[in-house]
Amino acid sequence: MALYLITGIAGFIGSSLARELLARGEQVRGVDNLSTGHRENLKEILDRIDFREADILDLDAMHKACAGVDFVLHQAAIPSVPKSVLDPLGSNRANVDGTVNVLVAARDAKVKRVVYAASSSAYGDTPTLPKHEAMKPDPISPYAVAKLASEHYMVSFYRCYQLETVCLRYFNIFGPRQDPSSPYSGVLAKFITMMLRGEQPAIYGDGEQSRDFTYIDNAVAANLLACKAPADKVAGQVFNTATGRRVTLNQTFKLLQPLTSYHGQPKYGPERGGDIKHSLADISKAEAGLGYKPKVDFEEGLQRTVEWYRAK
Repeated sequence: MALYLITGIAGFIGSSLARELLARGEQVRGVDNLSTGHRENLKEILDRIDFREADILDLDAMHKACAGVDFVLHQAAIPSVPKSVLDPLGSNRANVDGTVNVLVAARDAKVKRVVYAASSSAYGDTPTLPKHEAMKPDPISPYAVAKLASEHYMVSFYRCYQLETVCLRYFNIFGPRQDPSSPYSGVLAKFITMMLRGEQPAIYGDGEQSRDFTYIDNAVAANLLACKAPADKVAGQVFNTATGRRVTLNQTFKLLQPLTSYHGQPKYGPERGGDIKHSLADISKAEAGLGYKPKVDFEEGLQRTVEWYRAK
């Protein structure tokens, strides 16, 4: 039985990781400052984890949290392109300074490995598809720059201190517990909850922008594979975490109509600054290095997600 520290444990992805680790019989410790995460996400497992309300910007708290830990799953962030455009300083503090604190604490505690929630936004809006890890990054938004900087910190801590690190570039993760109430939430959480209520969802742009939407179970599996994969294959490396398939927002809307019984049309608005047009991952490196394969395809993930929000 290993002890895992999850930063951002009260968030959508962090709480999903916690549930899967508990199901596997592992020990879970988590930190969250509850700025974007919700204690509600941990409600039925709170008595089975060591939860600490703390900020990753508090180095002393991170040192205490990392004590005795085997693996760190670093999910904590302000995960928003639009918010980073409005507040680049806040985005940098949380997403870069906070990451360095986690790395320093993990190094000092002699943690076995740190797995980092990186972002496909690092690729920017280059026309080449699919995106592969050997491509030169071209981040557009302050959020993307911060997430890429943290990737470099991860790699440098492996090279300088031999702290094993693995970066997973998430491509549009979606699923149950994603917060639809924030103005910066993922598009699917917003679409689903609005359409279930009979409200008209908004599409920014013409709706032909495409995404490699990735169901949460796939991201959870990638994290746990990244903890145990051989160091010579993964340490200091970056891997795409996705499905290798893209879907447009217009197609997504049409798929959701019968699932939500929504009969209206979307409302189209102007494109948002910092957004990219198309996103599609090459997942061959993750398949070879991590043994990763997507468990749940887009349609099944949509159905599961709609059922969860409907029952909520």
